[in-house]
Amino acid sequence: MGFPISAALLDSMVLAIVEKEDTYGYEITRNLREVADVSESTLYPVLRRLQKNLLLETYDREYMGRNRRYYRVTAKGILALEEYKSEWQHHKEMVDKILDQ
Repeated sequence: MGFPISAALLDSMVLAIVEKEDTYGYEITRNLREVADVSESTLYPVLRRLQKNLLLETYDREYMGRNRRYYRVTAKGILALEEYKSEWQHHKEMVDKILDQ
């Protein structure tokens, strides 16, 4: 049994992955799959939403003769990630109070 991943939690995880280094969609999916059951078809709407909200930006880089779209966190995205981390810590502490009794 697992817990469903909310849109906000998925957004925060994507921002955290991309904050470490600029990367592309498949690599983001690979990182997410280490902790959650997420498909590429789930990820791309998340990436578009983060771009629309100006939390991520893209650029193309040539890789093996073809262009690959890379994502990078914007200044607004870094602020959002810090807020997500703070909210997650508070949420985790509240849940731990109940689960650890």
